Amino acid sequence: MRTRLFIKTVAVGSLIGVLLFSLGGCSQKQGLNSVVWQQQLNLPSVQYSAEVAQRLTSNIDEISFDWFDDARQRVVPALLFKPAQQQKAKALIVFSHGLGGSKERYAYLGQYWASQGYASLHVQHDGSDRKVWRGSRLLLPFRLMDAADETEALARVQDVKFALDTILASEYAADFDNQNIMVAGHSYGANTSMLLSGAQVEQDGKLVSLKDPRIKAAILISAPPFYNDQPLEQVLAGVTIPTLHITTTEDEIKVPGYYSAPADRFELYYAMASSYKVLAVFSSGSHNIFSGWRRDSDPAPQQQVIKAATQALSSAFIEQVTTGDGRAMSQWAQQHQPVLSDFIRSDLVAVLN
Repeated sequence: MRTRLFIKTVAVGSLIGVLLFSLGGCSQKQGLNSVVWQQQLNLPSVQYSAEVAQRLTSNIDEISFDWFDDARQRVVPALLFKPAQQQKAKALIVFSHGLGGSKERYAYLGQYWASQGYASLHVQHDGSDRKVWRGSRLLLPFRLMDAADETEALARVQDVKFALDTILASEYAADFDNQNIMVAGHSYGANTSMLLSGAQVEQDGKLVSLKDPRIKAAILISAPPFYNDQPLEQVLAGVTIPTLHITTTEDEIKVPGYYSAPADRFELYYAMASSYKVLAVFSSGSHNIFSGWRRDSDPAPQQQVIKAATQALSSAFIEQVTTGDGRAMSQWAQQHQPVLSDFIRSDLVAVLN
C-alpha cells in the first residue's frame, strides 16, 4: 500500500523558506493589536462561552466509556457530552482528537455543543493519543512518527466506526437524533474525519473509500493534507457532504519528519467536492490554539476569542446543516469580521475582505 494519510514530508533545510510563507490571494489583516482582541471579548458569543463553562454541572451530562474492540484487540475510550434534562439531542457529532490528544482534550467543544442541544462523542485513539508524550524525550520523535504513519491513520478511522456502532447499539442511542450524525476533528483528527467523509486512499494501485454513509457533514479544524499518486481533487472527489473548514493564517503543522504550511488548508478547501462548504480563517493564532492547550505564543485574549468563535461557528454550521437556517452563520461572520482574514461560503460565493 502506497499512500500518505497525514502531512507531507519536506527536507529540514527547506523549512526556513516555508516559514516565511505569505498567503497568496488571501486578504490578511496583518499586525492585529491587543485592542482588537480585547474588544472581541465583549461579543455575546464570547461571553456566552464563559457562561457555558460556569454552568456545566446543571446543563450538561458527561459519560465516560472504556470500550474494547474484540475484532482488533484494541481499546477505544470515549467521552459523551449531551444536554441534561432534554429528551433527545438534535444531532450527534463524533469527534477525533489531534496527535497526542485525548477524549478530554477538546471538552470545550463538546460542552458547548451540548449547551446548544447537540450530543458529541469524543473518541480516544490508542496509538496516537497522549501516551506519545510519555517516556524518553530522546525517543519522542520516533513515537510521533509511529503515531502518524498510515497504519495508525487507518486504525483511527476504524476507532470512530466502532465507537459509532457501539453508541448506536447502546441505551444512549435514544438520547439523540441518529439521522443527524456528523464527524469533527482537529489536525490529525480532521484527517480522520475526511477519510470517514469520503476521502480516498491508494491501496494496491487503486483508490479505496473508507466513507461511513451515516455521516451527514464534517467539521475540519486545521486539516492537514494527504497526498498519494492521485491529484488532490480526485482523492477528495468522494467528499460531497457539507464541510466546515477552520484555520488561521499562522496554522503551521510541525511533526518530526512532517511539515504543513497554512496554504495547505486553502488547497484542501478548494479541492473539496462538498455540496456546501465554509472556510473561516482567523488573522492569527498557532496550530494548537484550537486544541485546548494554553500556549505562551498565543496571548490569552486571542485564545479566548478564537476558542469561543470556533464554538459558535461550528454550532451555527450544525444548525444550518440540520435545519437549513443560515442566519446564525451570517451573523457570526459579521460579529467576528475584525479578527478574520477570510470567510468564504460556497452558497453565497462571498469572500470577507
